[in-house]
Amino acid sequence: MKFTSITLTASCLTSAMAFAPSSPMNSNRNHNLQPLHAVNANDIVSAIQKNVKGAAAATILAGAIWASPAAILGSNNIDNSLFNQIQSSVVADAKEMASGSGSRVNKDPESLLRLGLPIPKDKEVRKFQAVIEEIRQDVQTKRKSSAIDGLKKTKSTIKAKSSEFQKMCRDPTACASILVEMNNLLDPLSQNVAESQNFMNGSEQERAVLDKAYTLQEQLQKKLTALEEQMVPQGYATLVPAEYNDLPQLRGGRATVEFIFNKPGNAPFDIEGVNFDQAKMVMVIDGFTAPVTGGNFVDLVQKGFYTNMKIQRSDGFVVQTGDPEGIADGYIGTPSKTVGKGKHGERLIPSEIFMKGDKGPFYETTIEDEGRGGEATVLPFSSYGAMGWAREEYDANSGSSQFFWLLFDSDLTPAGKNVLDGRYPVFGYAVEGADFLRDIKEDDVIVSAKVTDGLQFLVQPK
Repeated sequence: MKFTSITLTASCLTSAMAFAPSSPMNSNRNHNLQPLHAVNANDIVSAIQKNVKGAAAATILAGAIWASPAAILGSNNIDNSLFNQIQSSVVADAKEMASGSGSRVNKDPESLLRLGLPIPKDKEVRKFQAVIEEIRQDVQTKRKSSAIDGLKKTKSTIKAKSSEFQKMCRDPTACASILVEMNNLLDPLSQNVAESQNFMNGSEQERAVLDKAYTLQEQLQKKLTALEEQMVPQGYATLVPAEYNDLPQLRGGRATVEFIFNKPGNAPFDIEGVNFDQAKMVMVIDGFTAPVTGGNFVDLVQKGFYTNMKIQRSDGFVVQTGDPEGIADGYIGTPSKTVGKGKHGERLIPSEIFMKGDKGPFYETTIEDEGRGGEATVLPFSSYGAMGWAREEYDANSGSSQFFWLLFDSDLTPAGKNVLDGRYPVFGYAVEGADFLRDIKEDDVIVSAKVTDGLQFLVQPK
């Protein structure tokens, strides 16, 4: 897998960044990665000179910054007089694009997973969810009065909507219990937030009670997840065309996967100055949004394919693995009749993209192929540790076993404005231990990979 250069022409300006599987011509093990500074800054300026202005120029510059921040800022060959002429109009526009137009990006993987649940007539429960998630933000940022108001709204909603929410559940009795448990968390949470107002800002006493509040808020959100999962209709499964029934699928639910990593020589993982003997990451794999991609991954985990496999790329943008030893670029297995097999017998899977508003994913194409650029996917690449399926740059159906975790950055990979959403499938998120990705490097080893929950949703080909 490598990042390709930005290609600029007078008539068409495109930014190409591919998460491609390793191959003899593109080997991560041989460190044959194309350097990120390959963007030619003079080409960018030249393209802008050719009557490319306004939003188009901003797109070029934002794309260049995305691919290589040093490409522009570190160049000694740019005509500074020209650069100064475009700086105020283009750089400001590019910065605005990268910031997500000032809106706050949802980077919480568990929130994104909740929003991805197929709940019919979900308007009221989504409002309920938004208030609870806002409380978390308020506690984190010490907007204490706002947090207390949010807790009052939550209590009021539970009282007013409890019966309505229970009717939406597969098991109304289970949801009744969940709502009682949620309600029981609200008073102690509110008390801790209120108590924090009695202490000096930044004091140990304030930190202690806010830590308690944050822990209670985490419990509240776990209960919210359990409530919303109950609202997925009984027997629901995402529509998948019959031609893909010869591939493993994750049908009607989600699976939890745990990876444990070691460094060579058992060196520690250093996370902000704290050392850990091992790195442990827990991931939720979504069979609602990516039944084929998720099923393929869970099947490979269950087969032990990733156990004792090395990390093959870690470059600050992504951490990637899945390329086995030998000449094959992926998993050797029974190929799908629809998408065939790779050049070395790899089991290939189709591209699988699920857009908001659709009844199911579309297959074997990308968002551009479908003419739907700019639309939102159900699960976006807007969380640190979002999991994407790797493939060759120009072949949407060349994925086999390689995948990556995106090291999301709201400036460099702005939600809805990056070159990933709708081009590569998101099939899950790291929900615990994502911080370890900061120090997971090439040649670190996955010493353990196992499915800890949801294996019952894996459907093997007949």
